[in-house]
Amino acid sequence: MNFPPINEQMDLIRRGAVEIIPEDELVQKLEKSLKENKPLNIKLGCDPSRPDLHIGHSVVLRKLAQFQELGHQAILIVGDFTGMIGDPSGRNATRPALSLKETRINGESYFNQATKILNREKTSMVYNSEWLSEMNFEEVIKLTSRYTVARMIERDDFTKRFKAGEPISVHEFLYPLAQAMDSVAIKSDVELGGTDQKFNLLVGRDIQREYGIEPQCILTMPLIVGTDGVEKMSKSYDNYIGISEDPKDIYGKTLSIPDYLIYTYFELATSISSDELTKIKKQLDDPNINPRDIKRRLARTLVSLYYGESEAKFAEEEFDKIFIKKEIPDEINEFRINEKKIGILDLITKVNFASSRGEAKRLVNQGGVTIDGEKISDINSEILVKDGLIIKVGKRKFMKLLVK
Repeated sequence: MNFPPINEQMDLIRRGAVEIIPEDELVQKLEKSLKENKPLNIKLGCDPSRPDLHIGHSVVLRKLAQFQELGHQAILIVGDFTGMIGDPSGRNATRPALSLKETRINGESYFNQATKILNREKTSMVYNSEWLSEMNFEEVIKLTSRYTVARMIERDDFTKRFKAGEPISVHEFLYPLAQAMDSVAIKSDVELGGTDQKFNLLVGRDIQREYGIEPQCILTMPLIVGTDGVEKMSKSYDNYIGISEDPKDIYGKTLSIPDYLIYTYFELATSISSDELTKIKKQLDDPNINPRDIKRRLARTLVSLYYGESEAKFAEEEFDKIFIKKEIPDEINEFRINEKKIGILDLITKVNFASSRGEAKRLVNQGGVTIDGEKISDINSEILVKDGLIIKVGKRKFMKLLVK
């Protein structure tokens, strides 16, 4: 194995990281790795309750990919067993528990999406049920004896819920301990996670020490802000850019982010070089350069990462056609319909542009619905259906109607 020099490795590892705990120990691990010509085990725990990955998830996955570039072993641990417990990290209540079958299905989906970023051939995926389901009650009791309730209550979300008088189930204390056993099982050298996972990652370090294993180092990455520029990226806030979304949606959503996020997205969500990052920073600081042009480059870069340059070019052309030239895109989904006349609210729901008549009514009232380019403002409008009629809802949803 041909590892880069330590200073080069650390420069890449530090990029975008919030904390490295402790950094001097990581340097020692890298020196030992270089001396013994042996890769470090880099661990990332996967939450099987969220099989659809977005740019926010890609931040920590990109850091794992960087470790791969440096020659180290990436290990994805799918929490199929811990997924049945539920993790309250950063939440006011426990995350809903899943069945083992559900966690396995979601785990496969996670891996298939994650390897759009990671090198599939050099990524090891394991399920933590392989060791956690084998533990008997005596072993669980011994594990719990190695950590105190006082330390557990130090966890921020537990503290808030305890002070608010909200219930905390005992099984929730087992989650960070179970996750720590993952680090024991694979002899993790470095564990990655978002800043909201810091407590759990540190528990893993403590439990490794209790089991006579050299404790892992911790590297936390920031929680990226979503397209609204306010909340962290999440499907719950509908401010996400999914890595498996249509290229045109990735492109369009990227252009909707506030200008102040452009540099952060380049730094955390792309593989652009440090030299290019420096140039982008200067361009953003230059009042003579329109940030929109840099944002368009970001949008092309993100689409290229997941679909290639040709798709990125096509996505940009389609965006310009729809939003700048106000034309209809070349490729539109078609919907076959029996009715010769249909109410606008029923039509919107029928083509699945709204989940209910209430949502369809809101879209019409907001002025976001057109039929063949004509805005529909009356929720009671009756539409005469004909072959080739085009309904547009919002900025990017088009559907061509075909009469059966």
